[in-house]
Amino acid sequence: MSFAVPQILWLLLVLPPALVVFFWWSWKQRQTLMAQFIQARLLPGLISGLSPTRQKLRLGALVLAVAFVVVALARPQWGFDVQEVKQRGVDIVVAVDTSKSMLAEDIAPNRLSRAKLAALDLMQTAKSDRLGLVAFAGTAFLQCPLTIDDVAFRQSVEALNVNLLPQGGTALAEAIQTALTAFKEEDNHKVLVLMTDGEDHDSGALEAAKKAAQAGLQIFTIGIGTPAGELLRIKDQKGQTDYVRDEQGNVVKSHLNEDLLRQIAGCTERGFYLQLRGAKTIDALYEQGLASLPKSEHQEKRVHQPKERYRWPLAAAMLLLLLEMLLPERKPERSANQEQSLPSRAGAGVSVGLLLLLAGTGLSLGSPASALREYKAGKYQEAFKDYEESLRRKGEDPRLHFNAGTSAYRNQQFDQAAKEFEKALASPDLKLQQASYYNRGNTWYWLGERNADPKKRSEAWKKAVEDYGLSLKLNPQDTDAKFNHEFVQKKLEELKQQQQQQPKNGKPPEPSEAAKKAKAVADDAVRRREYARALEIMEKQLQQDETTSYYGDYIQRLKEINGVQEHTKQ
Repeated sequence: MSFAVPQILWLLLVLPPALVVFFWWSWKQRQTLMAQFIQARLLPGLISGLSPTRQKLRLGALVLAVAFVVVALARPQWGFDVQEVKQRGVDIVVAVDTSKSMLAEDIAPNRLSRAKLAALDLMQTAKSDRLGLVAFAGTAFLQCPLTIDDVAFRQSVEALNVNLLPQGGTALAEAIQTALTAFKEEDNHKVLVLMTDGEDHDSGALEAAKKAAQAGLQIFTIGIGTPAGELLRIKDQKGQTDYVRDEQGNVVKSHLNEDLLRQIAGCTERGFYLQLRGAKTIDALYEQGLASLPKSEHQEKRVHQPKERYRWPLAAAMLLLLLEMLLPERKPERSANQEQSLPSRAGAGVSVGLLLLLAGTGLSLGSPASALREYKAGKYQEAFKDYEESLRRKGEDPRLHFNAGTSAYRNQQFDQAAKEFEKALASPDLKLQQASYYNRGNTWYWLGERNADPKKRSEAWKKAVEDYGLSLKLNPQDTDAKFNHEFVQKKLEELKQQQQQQPKNGKPPEPSEAAKKAKAVADDAVRRREYARALEIMEKQLQQDETTSYYGDYIQRLKEINGVQEHTKQ
C-alpha cells in the first residue's frame, strides 16, 4: 500500500493525541465544576444511570474518526488498473549522420551537435507523433524504435557520436533502408527526416529513395553544413588537434552536397529539402511538411494506474461519527434516567467555556501583544517587563530587544534602553538596524543631557553623533536622523566653547530665591517630560527677575529640547 500525499500522515502524531489530552482535561474540569455547584448529597441522584464506559466509547469514536479522516486525506492506494494509451499522429524516423565529416565546424559548434539539437527540437514540436532514431555512417543502425516516450528518444539522441558505428563513410542508401524497416504498421503514414551533410560514399541513394517512395515513405532532407565546406579536425590520444587526411595524406575538406539531398527528397510525393539555419528550420519542416500529413491512431503501451482507496477510511470515519451520535451516555433502563441527562450536558458546556476563557487569558500574559497594549496606554514600565518575559521564554530576538529598549527609553531608563538597542543591532534586518542606531543615538543624547560633568556629557554626545551617522549610512533619506545629527553636533560645539570661555568670564551672579524656586518647578516639569511648560516657567521668571539669567544655558536647552524629543522612532 502507498499514499498519494504521505505528508498528511504526520497529522496523526498531532491531532489524535491533542484530542485525547483535551477530552481528559475537559472530563476533569467537569468533575470539578459539578463538585463546586452541586451539593454532594444530590450528586448521586443527578448522575445515576450515567455510564462512564459509554462516555469513553463516544470520545474514543471521535478520536478514531479524526484519525481515519487524516488517513483518507493522505489518499491510500493499492492495486492498479491497466490502461492503454492511444494517440493520433504521424510515425517519424529521424536519421542522423554520425560520420567524421559531421565534425566540421562550418556551423557552430559542429555539424553533429547541431543535428542533435535539431532532432530534440523536432521532438518538442511533434508532441503527438511517434519518433524513432537511426544512426548511420558507413552502415546504419536503428538506435531507437518508434515510441512516444520522450525520455527514451532524448537519451538515444544524446548518445550519438562519431565513434558509435565502427565502419566509416556515409551510406545514405543503407540509412533509408534501415529507416523503412522501423515501420511495422502498414496503414500508418511513414516519414523519414534525413539529417546529413550529403556526402555519399556509396552509390544507390536515389534508387533506395525511389523504392522507399513506392512503399509509402515520405523523405524530408535537412542539410547540415555549408556549400563552401570546412577542413575536418580531430584530436589524437594526446589531446592535440590534427586534420583528417585521405589515403594519399591530403587534408580532407567536407562540403554540403545540396543537389543530392534535393534529389533524394524529390523522389517522394511530398518530400522537400531544407538547409539547417537556426531553430526556425524545424518549425518550417513541421508546419509545411509534417503537419499536413494525415494522422493515424496508434496504440503505444499499457499504463498501470493506481487504485484510490480513500473511500474505505472515509466510510469508517463516517460510521464512527454516526456511532458517537447514536450511542447514549446513559444505560437504557428507565426513561427517568434519560430525562436527567440535561444537567450533565449543561455542566460539560460550562467546562468547555472555562477552558476557552483560561486559554485566552494564558496567552495574553507576558506576550508581545499585551506589551504593545501597555505601551500604547503609556504603561512603559509594564511593557518593558512583558518584553523581558517574552525574551526569557522565546530566547534572543532582536525585535523584542528593540521594543524593550523603546519602552525603557519612554520610561527614562536610558541606561537599560542603550543595552537593549545594542542587542537589537544583531538583527540581519537593515531597517531594524537603522532604527536601533537612531534610537540609541537619542538615548546617548539624554544620558549626556542628564550628566552634570561636562567631560562625560561630551563623551555621551559624541556617541550620539556617531550613532546618528551610522543610521544615516543605512538610510540617507532619514530626515529625523539628519536633524538630530546636526543638532547634537551643534550642542557639542557650544559645550566646547563654554568650556574654553568659562575660566575667562567667570560665573554670572548667583540667582535669587525666586529664580531657584522657578528652577525647581521647571525641573519637576522636565521629569514629567513637560518641556514646554518648563520653558514657560523660566521665561516668565526671567521677565521678573534678572538673576534668572544664571540659568541661561538651562533655558536655551529647554528651547531646543522639543526639537529632539518628538523624533523618536516607535
